[in-house]
Amino acid sequence: MDGSERTMAEGKENDENTTRSYNFNSNGRPIRVYADGIYDLFHYGHARSLEQAKKLFPNTYLLVGCCNDETTHKYKGKTVLNEEERYESLRHCRWVDEVIPDATWVITQEFLDKHQIDYVAHDSLPYADASGSAKDVYEYVKSIGKFIETKRTEGISTSDIIMRILKDYNEYVMRNLSRGYTRKQLGLSYVKEKRLRVNMGLKKLQEQVKKGQEKVGEKATSFIVPLLCLISMG
Repeated sequence: MDGSERTMAEGKENDENTTRSYNFNSNGRPIRVYADGIYDLFHYGHARSLEQAKKLFPNTYLLVGCCNDETTHKYKGKTVLNEEERYESLRHCRWVDEVIPDATWVITQEFLDKHQIDYVAHDSLPYADASGSAKDVYEYVKSIGKFIETKRTEGISTSDIIMRILKDYNEYVMRNLSRGYTRKQLGLSYVKEKRLRVNMGLKKLQEQVKKGQEKVGEKATSFIVPLLCLISMG
């Protein structure tokens, strides 16, 4: 089993383990579960966490809160997608019933009452409250018994995706240059652009030389082997 298969298998196991016996209304009203986050560069790890939240009860109405740019940049840092793009990504997730834009950074009783939230679902790691209101942004809901733990999907995160791009930065820049983006759009100086083009040109030349050497080697082998056979027979 390779890494991706193992991750997906672990995710399915997490889903099964997430369904728990909490008190819920027997009158048929959906249980209103709230999940929140930044959801930058929405990926399958995000989707899996929301799937777990959606499947907590037989009849769940999943509300997903997403912080706006001002709050996110203040407490967590710069995002790749802006707030409207992040909201729209969530609206297209099959598990989400309702998106709450401009979500609060720290969940309060007032927020729970306003949206009639029964439970809050998130992984159990404490999230330091950069605003200084609490040691953990989920401290209050944990204290009143309305917090339900979900499991993170290992091997994928927004930071991981950004790291992959940074690791092969030059190749991605050249990819976009070759597709018509200008150096100004990519934030490149004239010298940087020329250096990249020269380096990529040299790389292609090296690849062509290597392929040429391999072809020469194949032809030499096809000539030498029969010759050696003739010599051994003589």
